[in-house]
Amino acid sequence: MIYMRANPIGAADFHGFANRICEVLNRYELSERRNCVMYRSFLVKYGEIGVKGKNRYIFENMLMDQVKFALKPVEGSFEVRKEQGRIYVDVTSEDYDYEGCVEALKRVFGVVAFCPLLQVEDEGFDKLAETVVTHLKEAYPAGNFSFKVNARRARKNYPKDSMEINADMGEKILDAFPNATVDVHNPQVMVCIEIRSMINIYWEEIPGPGGMPVGSNGKAMLLLSGGIDSPVAGYMIAKRGVAIDATYFHAPPYTSERAKQKVIDLARIVARFSGPINLHVVNFTDIQMYIYEKCPHEELTIIMRRYMMKLAEHFAKESGCMGLITGESIGQVASQTMQSLYVTNEVCTMPVYRPLIGFDKQEIVDISEKIETYETSILPYEDCCTIYVAKHPVTKPNLEYIRKSETKLTEKIDELMQIAIDTVETIRIEAAE
Repeated sequence: MIYMRANPIGAADFHGFANRICEVLNRYELSERRNCVMYRSFLVKYGEIGVKGKNRYIFENMLMDQVKFALKPVEGSFEVRKEQGRIYVDVTSEDYDYEGCVEALKRVFGVVAFCPLLQVEDEGFDKLAETVVTHLKEAYPAGNFSFKVNARRARKNYPKDSMEINADMGEKILDAFPNATVDVHNPQVMVCIEIRSMINIYWEEIPGPGGMPVGSNGKAMLLLSGGIDSPVAGYMIAKRGVAIDATYFHAPPYTSERAKQKVIDLARIVARFSGPINLHVVNFTDIQMYIYEKCPHEELTIIMRRYMMKLAEHFAKESGCMGLITGESIGQVASQTMQSLYVTNEVCTMPVYRPLIGFDKQEIVDISEKIETYETSILPYEDCCTIYVAKHPVTKPNLEYIRKSETKLTEKIDELMQIAIDTVETIRIEAAE
């Protein structure tokens, strides 16, 4: 809504005010242009995959598989194909959910950007110019925009070279849109034309998440809690092409079913990006109570973390994982000092990946807000890590002292560990809608 001031304004002020209104309306038109044209294809652009040499086709095929999987729940039918170093998504149904398709592609790791695309046969330059002008009129009916033409001629037998296409197409657009202007540095509309077997025309590039296709770099086990950090860690490692499963340590009756549901909800959000997750829910109550009874209270957090890592590694090996993932960041809490991380790592035989290790808390929060886990993470349901927190936890644990404290646990700890393994609940987590 636009409010006008009550006091009189001069002619100069009025014209300035009117111009500002036109700018606002023009920006609104540009932001809404997706809905003006129903595109039948999308051009998918990737980044790092392009430098993979002879193995490039493997990563391209994995990216295509991930795109197909992401589009499965979207209304409509789609074909994903590869041609001359380009990946295309073609709409094969009469109707489809355009916005749903856009949202799905935004979550596919490996996609740097994608473009709603017009593909036309080569029927000569005049016909090409007519097509471009017609669709620009549909997308920008007001015709008040700045633009630049960026042509690429992959098919060298085309009668015009790239510079000639740029100049001649720009002239056609200016003739059709008297209010349009050329801006080669910061145009509102970049008219891209690729001369291939078919001619690709697009003027919008929607950012994707980047990274590598999930599954292209193995699989790892995420230690997932109800906090802010671990879901972000899962997202970050999945972005590098790692498929993930997850382990959650539940401590009933000290943690409620709502706390468990909170973790399931977080896993569903992460699964939007990573694909399905097998969530192992481990009953940790008896182990936690036994450690609380036998070990010094200032060492509780470290010793419990060590047994969590042992259990998570057990399920990781069963699942064919190649490492563990945690949301730890150096110095954030007592259990995340360099000394604490050293003592925790000592029980692991496989690598522990900590994608947030150098992040500030606000940086982690910013990512959690971007991937929409933050609001779920801050729900006030305690998890097992926060139930038995010592008033003065050790911040520089000595490995020999920790090992000595663990000798008090006797063989019963092994029995409790086996019971936890035998009674684990595994939940198949699909992406949240």
